[in-house]
Amino acid sequence: MSADDSVDDFARVGAARDATAGDRALAVLLLVGGLLGLTAAFVLVLEKIALLGDASYTPSCSLNPVLDCGSVMTTAQAEVLGFPNPLLGVAAFPVLVATGAALLAGARLVPWYWAGLQVGVTLGLGFVCWLIFQSLYRIGALCPYCMVVWAVVLPVFWYVTLRNARAGLFGARVAGARVTRTLRAWHLFALTVVVLVVLGLITEQFWYYWRTLL
Repeated sequence: MSADDSVDDFARVGAARDATAGDRALAVLLLVGGLLGLTAAFVLVLEKIALLGDASYTPSCSLNPVLDCGSVMTTAQAEVLGFPNPLLGVAAFPVLVATGAALLAGARLVPWYWAGLQVGVTLGLGFVCWLIFQSLYRIGALCPYCMVVWAVVLPVFWYVTLRNARAGLFGARVAGARVTRTLRAWHLFALTVVVLVVLGLITEQFWYYWRTLL
C-alpha cells in the first residue's frame, strides 16, 4: 500500500466519522425540535378551541399589544387551508420526532424517505416565511407559540438540506461542490445570520412598542 493510499483511507475514515456524528446531531435536532414544535402546535389548538367556545377568552400567549396570540388566531391567515394552521403542525411534527428517534436507534433511512422529508421541510419553511411576513407586515402582532414553530422549522430545514446535499440526494455534482463544502463548514454562522435577520425585522417593525419598555 502506497503513502497516497494511506492518506486516502485516512480521509475516507475521517469523512465517515464526520458523517456519522452529523447524522446523530441531526437526529437529536429532529427529535427535540419535533417535540417542541408539536407541543407549541398542540397548545395553540387548545387555545383556539377555548377561543371558539368563549369569544372573550384571552389566550395564555396574549401578553401585550405585540405578543398577542388572540389577535393572530382570529385572522384569515390563521386558517389558510380552511382549518386552524396548528393542526398542520400536530400532523407534521410527529414525523420529525419519529425520524429522529429512528436515527438515534440506528435506522438507515432510504433515499426516497430523505427526499420526502426534504419536500416536507421545504414546504414548512415556505409556510413559515409566509407567516413571518404576514405577522410582521399584515397582522401587526406576534404569536409566541408560532415563533417557537419558526425557531424549529428554520434549523430543521437547514440541517436536513445540508445532510441531503452531502449525501448526494441532489446529485454528485452538488455533493462535491465547493459551495456545499463551504456551507457545511460555516453552517452555524449561516443559520445565525438568518436568525439575526428575522430578529432584526421584528425589532424594527415593532420598535414603536419595544422603546416604551426601555
